[in-house]
Amino acid sequence: MTHPLPPRLTAAVLAALLALTPASLPAQTDPSPPPVAEPGDAGAYLAARSAAVQNDFRQGAFWFARALESDPDNLGLLEGAVLSFIGIGDFPRAAEAAQRLTALEGRSIGANIALLVRDVQAEDHDSLLALPASRKIGNLLDDLTAAWAQFGKGRMSETLAAFDAVAATDGLKAFGLYHKALALAAVGDFEGADDILSGRAEGPLVVNRRGLIAHVQILTQLEKFDEAAALLERGFGGDPDPEVTALRAQVEAGTPLAFDVVRSAKDGIAEVFFTVAVALNGEAEDGYTLLYSRAALDLNPNHAEALLLSAGLLEQLRQFELAGETYALLPPDHASFHAAEIGRAATLIALEQPDAALAALKALTESHPDLLLVHMAYGDTLHRQERFEEASAAYDVALALVPEPENRHWGLFYARAVSHERSGQWEEAEADFRKALELNPDQPQVLNYLGYSFVDRGENLEEALEMIERAVAARPEAGYIIDSLAWAYFRLGRYEDALAPMERASLLEPVDPVVTDHLGDVYWAVGRQLEARFQWRRALSFDPEEDEAVRIRRKLDIGLDAVLAEEGAPPLAPVTNGN
Repeated sequence: MTHPLPPRLTAAVLAALLALTPASLPAQTDPSPPPVAEPGDAGAYLAARSAAVQNDFRQGAFWFARALESDPDNLGLLEGAVLSFIGIGDFPRAAEAAQRLTALEGRSIGANIALLVRDVQAEDHDSLLALPASRKIGNLLDDLTAAWAQFGKGRMSETLAAFDAVAATDGLKAFGLYHKALALAAVGDFEGADDILSGRAEGPLVVNRRGLIAHVQILTQLEKFDEAAALLERGFGGDPDPEVTALRAQVEAGTPLAFDVVRSAKDGIAEVFFTVAVALNGEAEDGYTLLYSRAALDLNPNHAEALLLSAGLLEQLRQFELAGETYALLPPDHASFHAAEIGRAATLIALEQPDAALAALKALTESHPDLLLVHMAYGDTLHRQERFEEASAAYDVALALVPEPENRHWGLFYARAVSHERSGQWEEAEADFRKALELNPDQPQVLNYLGYSFVDRGENLEEALEMIERAVAARPEAGYIIDSLAWAYFRLGRYEDALAPMERASLLEPVDPVVTDHLGDVYWAVGRQLEARFQWRRALSFDPEEDEAVRIRRKLDIGLDAVLAEEGAPPLAPVTNGN
């Protein structure tokens, strides 16, 4: 299921999300602080600016605070401090800096978010309903927040009218209706909430995972267990996700589920920030989106989806240590712990701690033995560490959890096939490659890998060529696949046919040592020996595998024909019309 927005936001909707007017969009999507003139502590200032450029929020928080000690009224430093404090999730300190910035008549979306979070935490609903223009964040967020503030004051009629006003705004109907349904459910009007979420009230409403779970909870409160079960099946199928599994068991047992997605105005406003963060994700700068996901998490520390989104954004910003710490906030007994732990393992890999990552994933396979995703993640990580036999074993366990392989499982067979091939188990590899193609006959990665493997082994060359041609047709701009096509022609002795695709592959993959080495071989085969030697030297400069480097140096010493003779390989076919 998706968030209540189409995959690509319209300009009007994006304007409502980001700022008051479309003209202000460019400034609002850049979370970095503006240049600062004449800093009092030049060293701290430069360190702070460097941290900001690198999205290093932890270092930024330290150095902006340090620079402010000697220049407390510097608007640029204050804004940088606000953004850094939000980046590390420290909203109290962000609000302090934001308050100072605002008092000096500075304006900043980050500062406004920090102050809004402060007021929500204090349950100061009057302030939320009387925000001055200088404290506005964006039309959608401001209006939804005001509606929830009315809810916090116990004014249900005003709350519903405010949500209706949002829903009546062009492009924002889904937002207003979704939050109206949550508010109705929060006060026990499950019938009204179901009417909205089912589409009976205002037409179909597509919701994200969290909205779908809210609807399931609502249906069980109405004792519509069959509808709840059908909704789970439509939304998740046979997914063995722990949370979905637990929901399914309770629904099947006829046990009403407590509605806990939103229980208060603060929860509702956390949901507003999460709503906007999800909508902005992939549309705005990651650092900007992080402001909203962090706010959602601060207002509702139990909001697992906001936690996972925040950690994922930090990963994309290459703040791996902070991302790992954020993933680690989810307790082991949480239904989404496995997702957080897989994410944390990825941050450990990025931090060059593969043993720690593998230990975490190994423990996860033991605590969650029935989760396919867990064993896949473990296998993938072993594969990336070139521990191919262990990776194959992990994929064996994963595939044992698949009673009837479907199209979506082709990637698992493909991953195991590659591990088998890299560990020298060709028969097992070929069987898995062919199974992957049985499940997804036109998958270009599988066609290319199997076809190239056949070419490299000198087997089934005509079938290999047909596979690779299909892969090229599917991915005509993929240099590595075009390289496979050229190499198939080369191995078939069709050197002139190999020339054009190999040159194109080299253009598409200009620093790939294998492609460049192959181009040298093709040039040699068509009689262009000076160009061949030039390409082999280039290949060596691109850091090839050591065994390949040794072979390339040997070709430079004695030529390709002599190397083939040393290896006992068939000689090159005579050149018929080469240069």
